[in-house]
Amino acid sequence: METADSELARELAEQAGQRLLTLRNAWTGDQKELGKAGDRLSQEYLAAGLAARRPHDSVLSEEAIDDKKRLTADRVWIIDPLDGTREYGEGRADWAVHVALWEKAQGLTAGAVALPAQNLTLSTATELPPPHEVASPIRIVVSRSRPPSVVQEIGSKLGADIDPLGSAGAKVAAVITGEADAYVHAGGFYEWDTAAPAAVAKAAGFHVSRINGDAISYNEADPLMPDILVCPPLLAETLLTAIREATHAD
Repeated sequence: METADSELARELAEQAGQRLLTLRNAWTGDQKELGKAGDRLSQEYLAAGLAARRPHDSVLSEEAIDDKKRLTADRVWIIDPLDGTREYGEGRADWAVHVALWEKAQGLTAGAVALPAQNLTLSTATELPPPHEVASPIRIVVSRSRPPSVVQEIGSKLGADIDPLGSAGAKVAAVITGEADAYVHAGGFYEWDTAAPAAVAKAAGFHVSRINGDAISYNEADPLMPDILVCPPLLAETLLTAIREATHAD
């Protein structure tokens, strides 16, 4: 019997993650070269797994040439073989493997975010923690390398704590597990950065949108994405209002 899509996403993300851990534990060379080797290793594993298990589906990956045939496909796997390459090379725990499925009629239907160094996988195949009570002060996670200026403004306005983390998957996982209350990013990234985290967050009942409140769409001709907000539903309007006021002031 064919494995369900959600189970396949979880299995592939976890197995790729374990291979990445094994590679890092045995590595004795340069950190940057480790990141490149990890990208290659995980890409090869995921590409082979999807080709074998879902041969008729299209794939959009950070580490592969973008085959535009996906734009007319009914099913597209959106993957990031190693999200947080820098963190992986630095020996940190905030890196992830993202595997998501987009379907033409439904949008994101399956997803898994594996955080191997944290011994954690969040997946649409398993029970997920529901949205939690919001902390005081609000805790917002942002990019380590490119924290958006708008977050500093809304942080000051709301008296929020701002915490930098690596992978987008790690940041969304922090929100889902209750370690943070919101993830806000502006300034651009790509569909593979958010597809699996968004699929998992939506399945758990969290609010996922652009920072202006618009819905996020996937399998677009240009995979560049401007921004994202992930938070418990009860916090969404507060953050959207604060973001609107901060961006309007600019």
